[in-house]
Amino acid sequence: MQLIERPWGVTAYGAASVKSMPDMVRARFRVVRVEQTPSGAFATAAEAVGAVRQALRNHGVADSSVERSRLDLKSSWSGYGPERVFLGYQCQASFAMESGRLDIVQQLLDDVVAAGANEIEAVDFDVTTKADMRAEARRQAVAAARRKAELYAAAAGVRLGAVVHIDDVDPENVGHERYRGHGSGGEASAQDLAPGHVVVSAAVILGFSITHD
Repeated sequence: MQLIERPWGVTAYGAASVKSMPDMVRARFRVVRVEQTPSGAFATAAEAVGAVRQALRNHGVADSSVERSRLDLKSSWSGYGPERVFLGYQCQASFAMESGRLDIVQQLLDDVVAAGANEIEAVDFDVTTKADMRAEARRQAVAAARRKAELYAAAAGVRLGAVVHIDDVDPENVGHERYRGHGSGGEASAQDLAPGHVVVSAAVILGFSITHD
């Protein structure tokens, strides 16, 4: 039997999710070249970097939207221990770019690979209004928590008083599993799936005082 040692009011958890079609794409990829001499590795990598840069420009991706690391050089080996074989010198450069042209993503990736980017690390879709979406999800989470608390209070024959506690919660926080699945009262929750959409979630715990008629 669970006892409430210090009863003081009503606590309710609310969660909500807001979804939107992505309006930007971020991609990370690398140019990697292995040659028998450091100068050869630098030269071939630099040539590929220039070609990749030009491919991005051809698709309207401004230089200001592209981040590139410096050329990095290290020895390249195959195998381990006494069987290890020296392959040469590996030179690499990493790229990170973003664009609002979602319609060109496939062709852009094809072209940067053809230009010399031989490792695609990640392609992520996002929205530029994520801060606004987060704020809306938090408002909806508060409304969901209040509706739930009002339902409990009405069922118990009391009225809700003032909000006396607000606890911002990460919807994926393992410390709040006991609330999951009870957050939004039938509305969108952090567990919703939205293929093709970017989903932003929020959750809150509200504490209310109780007033008696």
